[in-house]
Amino acid sequence: MFKYLSKDVPASLVVFLVALPLCLGIALASGAEPIAGLIAGIIGGIVVGMISGSAIGVSGPAAGLAVIVLNGIQTMPSYEIFLLAVVVGGFVQLMLGVLKAGIIGFYFPSSVIQGMLSAIGLIIILKQIPHAFGYDAEPEGSLQFAHDATHNTFSELSYMMDMLQPVAVAISAAGLAILILWEMPFMKRLTFTQFLPGSLVAVMTGIGLHLVTRDGALGLGADHLVQIPKIVNGWSDVVRLPDFGAWNRSDVWILGVTIAIVASLETLLCVEATDKLDPEKRVTPTNRELIAQGTGNVLSGLIGGLPITQVIVRSSANIQSGGKTKLSAILHGFLLLGSVFLIPNLLSLIPLSSLAAILLVVGYKLAKPAQFKAIAQQGARQFLPFIITVLAILLTDLLVGIGIGIVAALLVILFDHFHQPIIDFEVDDEKKLCIIHLGEDVTFMHKVGIRKVFESVPRDFKMVIDAKRTVRMDADVRLIINEWLDSARAGGWDWTVENGEDNPSRSRPLAKFARKLGANRG
Repeated sequence: MFKYLSKDVPASLVVFLVALPLCLGIALASGAEPIAGLIAGIIGGIVVGMISGSAIGVSGPAAGLAVIVLNGIQTMPSYEIFLLAVVVGGFVQLMLGVLKAGIIGFYFPSSVIQGMLSAIGLIIILKQIPHAFGYDAEPEGSLQFAHDATHNTFSELSYMMDMLQPVAVAISAAGLAILILWEMPFMKRLTFTQFLPGSLVAVMTGIGLHLVTRDGALGLGADHLVQIPKIVNGWSDVVRLPDFGAWNRSDVWILGVTIAIVASLETLLCVEATDKLDPEKRVTPTNRELIAQGTGNVLSGLIGGLPITQVIVRSSANIQSGGKTKLSAILHGFLLLGSVFLIPNLLSLIPLSSLAAILLVVGYKLAKPAQFKAIAQQGARQFLPFIITVLAILLTDLLVGIGIGIVAALLVILFDHFHQPIIDFEVDDEKKLCIIHLGEDVTFMHKVGIRKVFESVPRDFKMVIDAKRTVRMDADVRLIINEWLDSARAGGWDWTVENGEDNPSRSRPLAKFARKLGANRG
């Protein structure tokens, strides 16, 4: 784990700088105290990082759970009872991991995962532009499109022009310039850039510009800076224990199971996405990841933190910063822990516009135009679910958008089955012979295609249905074939079924049945 120390340490600094405002912002968006978000970030980094099998995934409080957490905190009689629901959710996740439910992650279509990555990249860009201009009304970490009737992702872009802060613009512009400079090939060849991340230089530059201008008329107020909660009495200001006396409340169990399911889905989605981004193409053991997340959520609930998932923004920042092993995630957790107690005053000098510059670069790398072009070149089957997922996530939220994307991918598959029947067939015009080769699996989705083939064969042709390769055939398809056999016999049409009998239900092996039909007919 210490083999890539020179890579993991700088990456952990970048992830720490990205995670800090996100932990605080997600806590505020969830209706919790800021310290609850930091607790979740610390446990997500240290505890989950140690148990997880993901080399470059980073865990912490997630925007996708903000609405559920907000409703839970508002409806529960006390925050301590809400924490009990978090503990319950953690135990449920542990059980899901033990039961090997992590396999669900392998069933997400790749086009939808790619759409999720690009959509999150676009959301990061759209959400961070206002912060870059000094309009900080929306908490960091929000992924929701609409917040009320008048405020949504796009409306904030117009409101920001009325609240523009020149110093914030200068800070974000300077940060972007530094980050772009650090990406230049000649800079990468310089030794000091190997251990001094451009993100850290951008943040320190932002702090310097803020200190120089803060006493002037255009200086940034506290609401434009990272706001670290004050800890006066040590751990007593931080730790809040769950109310175990509420263990028999049904709403606690319902909320706990809801948190477990949503957190597990978001984690599995992130694992799939992170593995795709990993330059070394390592595969994360998903069941172990659920166990790690469940352990983290139990501990987070026990000491007052928010629910935890693996999160794509921090994970992608880790990858883009050169993180190689789980050490970068673990170190970022220790940096969060130390910063809260040791340097809260220094952290409170960081302008949000400086962090916006870092996140804008992260967003661009997730949503590069080249990515859209590459997927478009793969054809409509890949591009339609991809772009639908992107738009759905942009206009709703992460999980709703993913659901819409999966439905779109399934509809594309159904469309293919209806319009490209899985049958191979040969037509010999001289012998007036048509042979239809059925495949191993013939399902109800092939009904339309099979019927079209039957209808296209002239009545004076001999029809041979080759079902020797068929292993499984739905009753709906058997019914169609039997109906056509009866019709052929009644009309004197020469039909033969090559499977030993005229009854397709007795057929053994069908399999490449329909994929090439369109090509053969063309």
